[in-house]
Amino acid sequence: MVPWPQCSTGKILERSSGLVQRRTEASRNATEKDRPSGQEDHDPRRGDEQDDDDTGDSKETRLTLMEEVLLLGLKDREGYTSFWNDCISSGLRGCMLIELALRGRLQLEACGMRRKGLLARKVICKSDAPTGDVLLDEALKHIKDTQPPETVQSWIELLSGETWNPLKLHYQLRNVRERLAKNLVEKGVLTTEKQNFLLFDMTTHPLTNNNIKQRLIKKVQEAVLDKWVNDPHRMDKRLLALIFLAHSSDVLENAFAPLLDDQYDLAMKRVRQLLELEPEGESMKANTNELLWAVVAAFTK
Repeated sequence: MVPWPQCSTGKILERSSGLVQRRTEASRNATEKDRPSGQEDHDPRRGDEQDDDDTGDSKETRLTLMEEVLLLGLKDREGYTSFWNDCISSGLRGCMLIELALRGRLQLEACGMRRKGLLARKVICKSDAPTGDVLLDEALKHIKDTQPPETVQSWIELLSGETWNPLKLHYQLRNVRERLAKNLVEKGVLTTEKQNFLLFDMTTHPLTNNNIKQRLIKKVQEAVLDKWVNDPHRMDKRLLALIFLAHSSDVLENAFAPLLDDQYDLAMKRVRQLLELEPEGESMKANTNELLWAVVAAFTK
C-alpha cells in the first residue's frame, strides 16, 4: 500500500468514501463504453500533453503546477478542497519551488567537495526575471533577497508560515489557494460563488470547464498506465513533479478515482515505484533537475 502523507486522522473516512466514489465512477465508465463511438468528443489536443510547449491548449488554459495540484484537489460542484486536507498547503509551496526551477529562476548551490546532501544545500536565485505570475514572483523575490540563503525544506516551511521565528513570518505567502482559484477563474476553468455554512459565508469556486480537468486527470493516469516508461528520467520533468506533488498534497487519489480496480492497482503500484526512488542518487544522473529531487526528498524523507 502506498505510504500516504501523515497529515490528519480524519483522512481515513475521506479515503473510504473515495474508494466508494472510485468504484461508482468505474461502474459509470463501464456503462459509458456501451455508447456508440461516434458520440464521444474528439479532441486532437489530447495527444501528447507531457510537455507544455507541445500541447494544443491556448496560453489562457495552460496551467502552472500549483494550479494543477489545486484543480485535482477541488471538489467539482462544491468548489473547495477537503476540510480534512492539511497537506495541500505545503504541497503548493513545493510546487512553487519546482515551477521556478523549471523556468530557470532557481537552482541548488554546488554540492562542493564534501558532496552535501540535497536537503543541506541552499536554494539560490539563478535569474530574477519576472515570470508573469504574481505568486511565483513574490516567492522569487523572497528567495533572492534572503541572505544567507535557506534550504528547500526551510523555504517550504517559511512560505507556508510554519515557523516559530517571528522575524521570519513575513515570508509567508497568504491566501494562496484563493489566489490560485482566482487565476483559474480568469482562465475560464472555475467560477465564483458564495456558499452558506450556517455560521459563515464562504467564497467557493465550482468547476465550470470540465474538459480541462478531464485532460489533466487523463494526463496523470496515462503517465502511470498507457505511457508508463519505467524510468523517471525519460518522463517529462513537469509531469513527474506533478505526480510527486499531487501525492504529497494528498490529491493524487482524486485522479485515480474513475479507474477500474485493476487499472487502479497498477497505477498505485507504479506510483509506489516512484516514491521508493532515492532522490540523492536520482539527482546525480544526467539531464536532471536537482531542485526537483530536493523537493521530493523534503516530502518523502
